[in-house]
Amino acid sequence: MTSLEIFSGTGGLALGLQQSGFSHVALYERDAHSCANLRKNFYGSQNLNHPSIVRADVREVDFSAYEGKVDLLAGGPPCQPFSLGGKGAAYRDERDMFPEAIRALREVKPRAFIIENVKGLLRKSFATYFNYIILQLSYPEVVKKEKMGLEQHLSELERVHTSTCRPLLSYHVTFRLVDAANYGIPQHRHRVVIVGFRNDINAEWCFPDATHSEAQLQYSQWVTGEYWDEYRILPPACPLTNKQVETLKEQNGLFAQRKRWRTVRDAIANLPAPQTYDTVGISNHIMRLGAKEYPGHTGSKLDQPSKTIKAGAHGVPGGENMLILDDGSVRYYTVRESARIQTFPDDFIFEGPWTECMRQIGNAVPVTLGKIIGDSVFYQLKKA
Repeated sequence: MTSLEIFSGTGGLALGLQQSGFSHVALYERDAHSCANLRKNFYGSQNLNHPSIVRADVREVDFSAYEGKVDLLAGGPPCQPFSLGGKGAAYRDERDMFPEAIRALREVKPRAFIIENVKGLLRKSFATYFNYIILQLSYPEVVKKEKMGLEQHLSELERVHTSTCRPLLSYHVTFRLVDAANYGIPQHRHRVVIVGFRNDINAEWCFPDATHSEAQLQYSQWVTGEYWDEYRILPPACPLTNKQVETLKEQNGLFAQRKRWRTVRDAIANLPAPQTYDTVGISNHIMRLGAKEYPGHTGSKLDQPSKTIKAGAHGVPGGENMLILDDGSVRYYTVRESARIQTFPDDFIFEGPWTECMRQIGNAVPVTLGKIIGDSVFYQLKKA
């Protein structure tokens, strides 16, 4: 099963989809550092296939050569136009690459696609534009004519959508806002995932069920205590009321099919304490000094899923990329710790300064989330 990826970044989604069984024909990325990482990791390991890694601006790429050769188109268009921490300019932002993703879909005509973006895409102020994106993904061959405005094109798409006469090429599109913590990633990362199947594919697909829950984590911490026993540490004071603990006991059967949320401690417990010099045998695990905590700028708790690892519009915001140690002190995550929280394997090597590595990791799709969604799409395509 073949895949083409655009806006590949450092390769989180690409690696997850590859673990699902997709064989990438090419990965497209504009950033030089990200391309260097892709080449190092996708060429440097015998466990990975060797796709064509192309450094290019997708606006200058003709994707029609891939028509009929690709089962899946995937990618995460730049999130800055929609990020809650950005200017929120949406389609008025020159970095909005959804038009290019839709053009690639029109030219490649894959059997399915997966697109990922930030939670801010669902902001109320973006509602019309988000609906416009979904309709364009549904009918990529209904192209905006020259001098046609957005509202005019949206009206045309709405007429097509409500008509019984549909274009030959169309996609059944669905989307969902997911929290990566509910799928076993040790991090709260809310992302919009959009999935579409071509109209000739009888997929009957739905988003994979959540596999992990907060209730199970709380149960293991404050009812059975097995979480603390696992790490041979004394539990802190319980933050729950007696009534909340009793409710957990009563409701445990409702969540028994799920595992507990994974925590920062789960992700990094077997790593040695980082030093300011290379730690033998562990790549990218070097201490960075200077972390400070102040109101509104706090680190992640060890025994909860991490805050979202972020790239930052003006450098890396330390509050999201710090952790609070058992003694109450704070320090920055090392690159390796951040990579683990994003579920990259330890043999995935990041090159460059700390800030650059953290930028790439912060922009990535968690590998495990990519695999979970990829598994479900792969299964439906194979069945079809």
